[in-house]
Amino acid sequence: MAYRRQKSHAGHLRRDLEFKQGNKVYLKISPMKVVGRFGKEGMLSTRYLGPYEILQRVGTVACELKLPSELASVRLIFHVSMLKKCISDPESIVPIEGLGVKDNLSLEEVPVQIIDRQVNKLMNKEVVSVKVL
Repeated sequence: MAYRRQKSHAGHLRRDLEFKQGNKVYLKISPMKVVGRFGKEGMLSTRYLGPYEILQRVGTVACELKLPSELASVRLIFHVSMLKKCISDPESIVPIEGLGVKDNLSLEEVPVQIIDRQVNKLMNKEVVSVKVL
């Protein structure tokens, strides 16, 4: 009885992944391989690489990707569970020319007004917090 009830609820939010030739996808990578190749560990580690183009479908659950030459040692065929669809909208890309972004991709923020000031007392210190507009 419980098995039938669990089974009826199990697949409602699941959706089949469908990719077509020419779609762009991100490739999910293993956390252990990330530390060795990219040097970051923990929450800031890279989870997806890409986007890469799908060259062709191989069977019903695998796709062949067009990978760059840096990943020449990696197989080209991946299961669809390792892929995440890349949804790119050219209109959502903001040009950086008018934003005042410097060459090192930093943005200088100019404070307008101090809204609130607060002093927090710790055991033997006083820490000042300032809210700036």
